[in-house]
Amino acid sequence: MKCVVIFMTDDVAQTYDGKPLMLQEALFCPVLNWCMRAWTEKGIRRFFVVCAPEYHEEVTACFPEGAVAVVGTEEDYHRDIGDFAKGCWIEEIHEAMLPVGSMMLSFRTVPELIRLQQAVKEDIVTYHQNTGVNVLAPDNTYIDPRVSIGAGTVILPGTILRGNTIIGDNCEIGPNALLEDCVVGDGCVVNASQVYESTLGRNVHVGPYAHVRPKCRIGDGCKVGAFVEVKNAAFGEDTKMSHLTYVGDADVGSRVNFGCGTITSNYDGFRKHRTVIGDDVFVGCNTNLVPPVTVGDRSYIAAGTTVTRDVEPDSLAIGRVRQEGKPGWAKARREIFGKKQ
Repeated sequence: MKCVVIFMTDDVAQTYDGKPLMLQEALFCPVLNWCMRAWTEKGIRRFFVVCAPEYHEEVTACFPEGAVAVVGTEEDYHRDIGDFAKGCWIEEIHEAMLPVGSMMLSFRTVPELIRLQQAVKEDIVTYHQNTGVNVLAPDNTYIDPRVSIGAGTVILPGTILRGNTIIGDNCEIGPNALLEDCVVGDGCVVNASQVYESTLGRNVHVGPYAHVRPKCRIGDGCKVGAFVEVKNAAFGEDTKMSHLTYVGDADVGSRVNFGCGTITSNYDGFRKHRTVIGDDVFVGCNTNLVPPVTVGDRSYIAAGTTVTRDVEPDSLAIGRVRQEGKPGWAKARREIFGKKQ
């Protein structure tokens, strides 16, 4: 058995942010994470990382699942390594390195790391292409090594996939899409949009120009359309928000239709409040939902309504000023200002 000891104490002067080279990012992922993943794939499960105390939290976040790993100072290393690595052959790593193909290549500066990043970028694309993913423009696509992509999925130009993102089969991602720490079900389309820390069900359509902020759960068959923003909200299946809508801090049922210009007024200046919308609700255009408020199943909200009270199931809510016409008003106004037309 082997125990790998990584020293990260002498190279901070070579970086721009004062962090060790092994904590610099390559394709959005710390180099240390790259290395530990590569060593783990070769059967190594025991790691000791030596670094200054201020980096212990970042280092711990890089430990692979299932590995036996600790982080400590150089004093901790000399005191504890005998017990920690008992029965193991110890390999000490004193240079920053990045796995490229089957090799571990060392680097001494950030510019050298950037040059190595191009090589691993190509390795990642090749890996996904070999598992049935169609990456149309590898030079214009950036995929974090932690990302998983299902067979039959097409990655269009300008796409950035970051963090622990999981994409299902037969999806279409891009062009110009960014996904970070997301779970995307089979058959989804994400077009020119950004999705963060959220879950999309099967056959969800996002975009173009949509923004899915963290803590969203979007059900099967939903549409998050053009210039739509959602945040910390759950949506049942087949709910549609086609354009120009904001839904934040809400629990929305299935088969709900949001008209253009709808918003949830979730923030009162001090606290966030939740909106609850039942199944089969029709929300008319230019509706303001002022929570805390509940909209019952199968109800209708008339266009231009501001909802400040709960809406009963199967009812129609109207909250707007009745239109009034004043014949001749416009003509009289023009005459006041000396305008003939």
